[in-house]
Parts: sequence; C-alpha cells; structure tokens
Amino acid sequence: MFDPNCRQCPRLASFLDQVKADYPAYHARPVAPFGPKNIQLLIVGLAPGMHGANATGRPFTGDYAGVLLYQTLYDFGFSNRPVSASAADGLKLKNCRITNAVKCLPPQNKPSTDEIKGCNGFLKQELAALKPGTVVLALGSIAHHAVLRAQGLKQGQYRFGHAHEYALPDGLWLLDSYHCSRYNTQTKRLTESMFQQVFARARQLMGTPAQAA
Repeated sequence: MFDPNCRQCPRLASFLDQVKADYPAYHARPVAPFGPKNIQLLIVGLAPGMHGANATGRPFTGDYAGVLLYQTLYDFGFSNRPVSASAADGLKLKNCRITNAVKCLPPQNKPSTDEIKGCNGFLKQELAALKPGTVVLALGSIAHHAVLRAQGLKQGQYRFGHAHEYALPDGLWLLDSYHCSRYNTQTKRLTESMFQQVFARARQLMGTPAQAA
C-alpha cells in the first residue's frame, strides 16, 4: 500500500530533502491518493507539482493544473466544492479518487523511467482494489502508460490519445485525456469543453460494465 515514508528512488528522496530545506512549510514527501476508496472513477495524474501537491500534500491542490480539474469534478458531481485550496479546506470527493503515477515531486517535473517503474507497484495495488466497471482516467501519456504497466498490458495495443477509451481485460475502463497542465490549457491543446466531454464520457461508462478486450 501507499508508503508516506518511501525513499526507494535515491534522486527523488535527495531532491525532496533539498526542497524541504528550502521550503520548511511544504509537505515535501510522497503525496497520498485523495478521495474515498469505494469509487467508480480513479483519476491518474503524472506527479506532484513543486508548489502544488508537493506543498499542500493533496493531489492537484495549489497549482494551476488543479483549477480546471477540481472545477470539472464539481460540475460533474464528483466534489462538494469547485476549488481545492488546501488539504484542510473541507473539500470532499464523491465516488472519485485522485492519484499519481509517481508519488514524489521529480526535478523539472520529469520523472525518470526507473522512477516511474519504481513507483508502479503502488498504482498496481490501487488498480487491483477497483471493482469491474470502474473508469480509470489517465491524464497524459505517462499516466496512461503507467496504468498499462501496472496491468501488465502491452503498450502498442492501447495507444494514448485524447478521448481514447479501452475496455481492459480485468473489467476496468481506461479513458485518456490530455493533462490539464498550464501549458496544455493556455495553448488550447486542451480546452474546457474538451475536458468536460471526457468527464461526460466517464459518467456514461460508469453506468456500463466493461467488456473484456
């Protein structure tokens, strides 16, 4: 299960030590998944952001990427509030949980392949706990590939693409979206309408059992 004291990736552990020294008030540790465990929607992001989840201890909280995500969660009935300001703000998720492919802040927001692999066991356990028919929403290609790795599936059979969807052999749905990063939203690679369409599709899939691929 999730280990808040994990230090198995030397580069990440060393980097977090330095960040904690520079920003003593920051969480600067592995960031735990957020939300209830009995869910029908699991959102998988990339990794904590320096001044977002790494600071607050809650995924997508305190950084730009979380603005669109939490507003959309609220709009589609997955959250009791549209803004996630801090881990103590009273926001609660409903039938939804948020996690990351890599639980620790990586330098320049770029985890290495070994670090993605090293953290994959945690994601594998999270996915194994989901019931058939659950939608796994991957935000970006790294999250998409991490889900496939955790499931032992071949990457070539499940290509990443915005709004792509796949019925996985274990009964889960894999649904893709471009990451809601500042770069993607400001360049209009991902618009609010595009993101909402993905969540609308997630809602539809949640009402339908997945069929084996």
